[in-house]
Amino acid sequence: MPRETAHAKVARAGKIIAGLEKTYPDAHCELVHSNPLELLVATILSAQCTDKRVNIVTEKLFKKYRSAADFAGARISELEDKIRTAGFYRNKARNIKSACREIVDRHGGEVPRTMDELLQLGGVGRKTANVVLGNAFGTNVGVVVDTHVARLSFRLGFTRHSAPEKIERQLMSLVPRTKWTLFSHLLIWHGRRRCFARKPNCAHCEVLKFCPRIGVKEPLAG
Repeated sequence: MPRETAHAKVARAGKIIAGLEKTYPDAHCELVHSNPLELLVATILSAQCTDKRVNIVTEKLFKKYRSAADFAGARISELEDKIRTAGFYRNKARNIKSACREIVDRHGGEVPRTMDELLQLGGVGRKTANVVLGNAFGTNVGVVVDTHVARLSFRLGFTRHSAPEKIERQLMSLVPRTKWTLFSHLLIWHGRRRCFARKPNCAHCEVLKFCPRIGVKEPLAG
């Protein structure tokens, strides 16, 4: 396969986005939330945990803790118990409590709206900040790179990197800024519904003709 020029890759990315937008017109963040704080907490909980499990946990969690002050003032043992089934509950409880304490002390109880401010919160990395900015505030600062986005970006020939920050930079150069948040949702939805980690359903893939299938060993008819 001849080396793809940067211009050709951008054009191909555009066709893939168009195809996925047609396939998943309702693509959105599947973490259930009603405000920026809930999304922040849910995203912290989602590390190495499915959105489905997080939503089960937060259904009760958000009824008990309704503000940053509630989380900041919670007994750590009680918070751990509430989120235990989301995995890594000790670290997550500590991060949630720390982030919410800083939100109360430094931001008047409101989740900050900038990348720099979010990254200063306990347990908040660039991925979490991108999720909150893009979905709670409608601000496209970067591209969320989770396991699905990383896997599909490699298969689609958009990156050879494994480090999330390097993948993000490459995707930001290929995708229009106005679509950065949506692009993540499209890849995540496609990864969950068609482009599986094991045995991706390439034969029925809606964007197959634009995909080099890098790393996929199964034949199309298999």
